[in-house]
Amino acid sequence: MRKIPVILLMLMLLARTALLAQDHQYSQFFNSPLYLNPALNGQFNGDLRLNLIYRNQWTSLPGGPKYLSASIDYNMPNFGGGIGLLFTRGTEGPSYLLKNNISGLYSYSVGNDDFVLSFGLQAGVTNRSINFNSLVFSDQIDPRLGFDPSLLTGAEPPVFNSKFYFDSGAGINLVAGNFMVGGALQHINRPNESFTGDRATVPMRGTAHLSYIFDLNKYDNLDDDEKSCIIPTVVYFKQANQQLYSAGIQYRRRSINAGLSYRSGGGTGPGAVVISVIFDLFINKEGGEKLRFGLSHDAPMSKMSYTNTSGTTEGSIGYETTLPNRPDLFRKFQNAHRCYDFY
Repeated sequence: MRKIPVILLMLMLLARTALLAQDHQYSQFFNSPLYLNPALNGQFNGDLRLNLIYRNQWTSLPGGPKYLSASIDYNMPNFGGGIGLLFTRGTEGPSYLLKNNISGLYSYSVGNDDFVLSFGLQAGVTNRSINFNSLVFSDQIDPRLGFDPSLLTGAEPPVFNSKFYFDSGAGINLVAGNFMVGGALQHINRPNESFTGDRATVPMRGTAHLSYIFDLNKYDNLDDDEKSCIIPTVVYFKQANQQLYSAGIQYRRRSINAGLSYRSGGGTGPGAVVISVIFDLFINKEGGEKLRFGLSHDAPMSKMSYTNTSGTTEGSIGYETTLPNRPDLFRKFQNAHRCYDFY
């Protein structure tokens, strides 16, 4: 019996994946603000901020998806916005479908001490590649013994195993008192990421987020970093026909933040309960120097899914500081809440 080249099926699946693919989303979205929304670039009280976050999805599965984002942004006080750089890397599956993106960000803000309205732009380059040699085809499988690495496949390799394309995004964010709402669009230019030579565009991804701070010490004469507060947050993502949302609440007491939320499956699996803990270490409080550590775990609601996957774990680290000889006189919105106050 003539064997059907599995490569054809693989290429069809890759093309369909490009059409229906859903970008990964972090459970600790608040610890990767530039990935969440370009308008959050430069929106903090210090001068320089660095963030790193790593997501190990379905921990016990071999070849499970793994994602990493690293960012640096600089608060430009003259106009209350900033410039930033974001690097994101994702690996998926034993065939090592790899995606790297590097983007520059720019944001600008208007407002006063009562509200800050920010606009952000993002532009960068993405490389998507696949390791063809790690794939297994039907003519490499012995009916009795299974996969035989000594057998050479007759399958034709794809036209491309690496693809570069330009990618763009934009966002908007409003902070008014204890209320924050924002939205973003990614892949606005609908780039083509196909390996086959045919067109397979990346669908636009829309993001909306909403947060509110309930001050538990509203009438106490305390500094903001000494107060206790509860912060409910809702985040919604939509890409093509896939939708995902996260709804939860954080309790912040001085340098400790504990959170509990529900994350929907988004059409890719069961929903999950997310537990997170964040610690802020103030290295130099007067100089605005702070180090943050975050850890979260997604536990799927289905017992069978958790038994098979061991859930998903994320770790994050952030650093924020002020630069010497930067007079406060030139800082806009010095007394206003910024996005960093909401996590």
